[in-house]
Amino acid sequence: MGSWSTRLQAMENARFRAGAPMVPRYDVGMRMVSAIVLFALAAGCSSSGDASNGGSGGGTSTGGSPATGGANSTGGMDAFGGAPGTGGLPGAGGGAGMTGGCDKSTSFTIAGCVEKARLDEDVRFIAQPRTSFTPHWTAVQDLCRERFEQNGFTVEMHDYGSGVNVVGRLEGVERPTEEVLLSAHYDSTPGCEGADDNATGVAAVLEMARLASGTAFARTLVLACWDQEEVGLLGAGAYATRAVSQGQNILVMYSLEMLGLRSLEPNSQRIPPGFDLLFPMEIQTLMQNEFRADFLAIFPDTAAVPVAFRIGEHGNAVGLPNFVLEITDGLKNNPLARDVQRSDHARFWQVNIPAILVTDSSEFRNDNYHCRGGTRDTPDTLDYEFLKLNTQAVVGSVVDTLELR
Repeated sequence: MGSWSTRLQAMENARFRAGAPMVPRYDVGMRMVSAIVLFALAAGCSSSGDASNGGSGGGTSTGGSPATGGANSTGGMDAFGGAPGTGGLPGAGGGAGMTGGCDKSTSFTIAGCVEKARLDEDVRFIAQPRTSFTPHWTAVQDLCRERFEQNGFTVEMHDYGSGVNVVGRLEGVERPTEEVLLSAHYDSTPGCEGADDNATGVAAVLEMARLASGTAFARTLVLACWDQEEVGLLGAGAYATRAVSQGQNILVMYSLEMLGLRSLEPNSQRIPPGFDLLFPMEIQTLMQNEFRADFLAIFPDTAAVPVAFRIGEHGNAVGLPNFVLEITDGLKNNPLARDVQRSDHARFWQVNIPAILVTDSSEFRNDNYHCRGGTRDTPDTLDYEFLKLNTQAVVGSVVDTLELR
């Protein structure tokens, strides 16, 4: 892990020498870690293994302006277009040889090719209850498989016994053994549509597949639709365990977990009790922004911080407020930090693979989480412009890390 972080820092130093801006560093991340511990000790944490609420607990308090916290940044990349399909599964669009007018010259121009209409279409298709071995569970598997195949990925249906992960692989042209893994879970809780949780994450992964089609990267891109996140992170856990046993070189794993809920209304973002004592500066920022739920929260472990800052950099480029909140090695597998271990990235942290949780902060913002209390997590409750901005930030970072060729 250390050598990967060193290489990323070297890449960023090279960018700085070439005149590219460095990403600002603040101390928010370390104080956020302290908050997780203190809040856990004072009030207890939510149950682990549920994950679908992403890294909400213990610390996604932010305001209306971008901010970051913790360490380094990195450098690099490219993508494709096409038209939405009709009938049955949503169409792949794009594909090798079809640029659809997308400028593939840099990671920022590729991120600019993310299309809100495609994200909307995919979320609306996915957002039906999809627990294991139900018809729509199979239909969403088929969507992931077909979209990966149509965009040039080699696909594995990873059957680990109790469930099935859909994994697509696009080989790098220079360093194919170095893998960048972008993922989201496709299952839902029983009886719940799961639009934000987690049709939004899957839709972003599928958009990355479209934009990668026909593009050459130095490193290998792996895309995954994980199964059974809602019952204990089982699909991601099975894959992470196998990856270690087979010696896969996963440089970083992204877990996309609820990306579609934003509110510009005052007091729409909730924070845990005691944050006014632990984070007076952040509370001041929240107060100045009237506690609006308008930001993206990014939780890397220490080794993944450089990559996480690239998400923030691309978010800043499109005007997306965001916070990078580092979870240190001493905390990432500590039971006191359970609230930031409730999605698939946690299984990769447990085996020391660098990983990042990307989330809208879950039930600290979304009242429809898990359809609790008779609410519905439906597509019409979401903000697709916000989903587009979040997807752009992630896509740009992924392309940077892959290195465009």
